[in-house]
Amino acid sequence: MADLDSVLACLDLNLDRSVGRLSDLLRIPSISTDPAYAAECQRAAEYLAGDLAAIGFQAAVRETPGHPMVVAHHDGPEGAPHVLFYGHYDVQPVDPIEEWTSPPFEPEIHEMSDGSRRIVARGSADDKGQLMTFVEACRAFKAETGGLPCKVTIFLEGEEESGSPSLVPFLEANKAELSADVALVCDTNMWDRQTPAISTGLRGLVGEEVVIKAANRDLHSGYYGGAARNPIHVLTTILGEMHDADGRVTIPGFYDGVGEVPEEVLKSWEDLGLSEAEFLGSVGLKTPAGEKGRTVLEQTWSRPTAEVNGISGGYTGKGFKTVIPAEAFAKVSFRLVFDQDPDKIRAAFRKFVEDRLPDDCTVEFHPHGGSGAIQLPFDSPWLEKTRAALSDEWPKPAVMIGMGGSIPVVGEFKSRLGMESLLVGFGLGDDAIHSPNEKYEMTSFQKGQRSWARILAALGR
Repeated sequence: MADLDSVLACLDLNLDRSVGRLSDLLRIPSISTDPAYAAECQRAAEYLAGDLAAIGFQAAVRETPGHPMVVAHHDGPEGAPHVLFYGHYDVQPVDPIEEWTSPPFEPEIHEMSDGSRRIVARGSADDKGQLMTFVEACRAFKAETGGLPCKVTIFLEGEEESGSPSLVPFLEANKAELSADVALVCDTNMWDRQTPAISTGLRGLVGEEVVIKAANRDLHSGYYGGAARNPIHVLTTILGEMHDADGRVTIPGFYDGVGEVPEEVLKSWEDLGLSEAEFLGSVGLKTPAGEKGRTVLEQTWSRPTAEVNGISGGYTGKGFKTVIPAEAFAKVSFRLVFDQDPDKIRAAFRKFVEDRLPDDCTVEFHPHGGSGAIQLPFDSPWLEKTRAALSDEWPKPAVMIGMGGSIPVVGEFKSRLGMESLLVGFGLGDDAIHSPNEKYEMTSFQKGQRSWARILAALGR
């Protein structure tokens, strides 16, 4: 504990220097999706590899067909766990540039009326500020103790904001080098400004396009209406039968593998105090439409969904055209939880449609990706140690939350490297990531460093 106290004091004493290092990184316009910035992505990777080498890591820029990866290793005490920290150094484009109040790659510290400070620049929250909280924690440990409490591998990607095309081949080619006891991912948010969070679950996803065809051409609705099958009627009837009156999905076998969240976790979600009106009001809604008897946090964090994302058929242009269309299509997606099998969900949906297909109709299906959910065991020792460490740092105890969306790299770590991931981040909902005037709160940057120092110490013990 004396070592940890000195590390925390070191972080506080050197905060201005760490802000300077972050600012140097933020000045590099590492926009991965635009080929014009390829050299800047290379420069960002080299900057990070050099910084990690200066701390004492064995660090290297590793080339890929796209933008390079940065991989760095540092030994830990004998018997200590091996952790893999993941972040990404690439950023989103800055458009619309005219909405920025300061140049996006010239970081500024803005003083707010309440006395708080924030770092404004593209990438400050997503993900350069976040990844540097971990790097700074490692730097302070090295300065104060000469080592790290765990064996640490740092893995930084340069294509996260452009679909990660090089990620899977790189993981496959470097499985042994990148495998660890647990992955640490710092690309998520806190619950609020005083409450840190660990994201314990990410919903999976299955996408499917369904096309129903009937006549061999569009038909005049006056000549054929009432006698000819209308694919729009057929499609909308089938899609409408996917849910019952209580909001449950009616596809047979859909809930296979869907577990229940432990009561103590549900209670912690309830204690967060998020009302239905607060959650839905900002988008002009007021009544939850999911499964009855489930809170909005359950509906979005721990329950599966079936959604129609797009639907079309017939004439949709200006004016009016009285036709019975020859075909109709819809794009349907399923968010998965716990142990739902993406392949089984896809097959069950297709059978659901085929079983309801009337005479004179045929159906085609076109898959659009599929991945399982990620669920960290609620009794994981990694989770408990991390939760306690975060609670020691912040004004309010850490909470375990879910995420309605997906972070693809977490699924890849699980499926290809066999690793669970701890998702701990210090972003806030108003950080404007991907938008003009992206910012990262100074409290997030400072206490994020301190949090990782506490987490590394706790995991090392």
